[in-house]
Amino acid sequence: MTRTARELLKTIAAELAPDPRANPLVPLIASGEADREVLATLALEQMRVIPADRRAFLQLALRSSAEPEADAYFTALAEGEAIAQRRLPAFAAACGADEARASAYTPLPGCQAYPAYVAWLALNAAPADAVLAVTANFSAWGGYCATIAGALRTHYGFTDGACAFFDFFAEPAPDLDRAAENAVQAALDTGRLDETRARSYGRLLQSYEALFWRTLQRPA
Repeated sequence: MTRTARELLKTIAAELAPDPRANPLVPLIASGEADREVLATLALEQMRVIPADRRAFLQLALRSSAEPEADAYFTALAEGEAIAQRRLPAFAAACGADEARASAYTPLPGCQAYPAYVAWLALNAAPADAVLAVTANFSAWGGYCATIAGALRTHYGFTDGACAFFDFFAEPAPDLDRAAENAVQAALDTGRLDETRARSYGRLLQSYEALFWRTLQRPA
């Protein structure tokens, strides 16, 4: 029986779901045990990650000119990153990460490995394969953001504005889900999807995601 895009996306998201032990920091934030300085570092790293990912998604959209469904998906992702970038300063300010500190900050290699690999995908991956890999990774990221948003209010006294960055990623995104499904279905229908390669990309993304959080907990 031929699988649908929805079934495939669900299967790969389950396959690539991270081990709860792979992220030692979010549970500490959830319980209020993480130091505020760690939150500041998280903000400073995201100041580099978000614009880098946005440019990578725009590049993937550009490379998807012959695949309108993938183009629509990556364009939507880039627009989402732009929204997140506008919300990030409020979180950074609440953490004490002002512009002067951000300018002087040296990013951590373990945190920047993730956006570096997204940029690699933008240059090297077939768009359809990247759709599958990125979508599977986002399911874990959204859960982390929901947990952090709640903890920032409960344990750290952050305002709604300061939590808006995480709220954005934690919110259901049915339009984006449909765009991903349409892109994967079009690739399946035309034989453009290499599931083995997409799974490999997805596993690497999840590994770099886990490295991001481990690095924040224990910066080199």
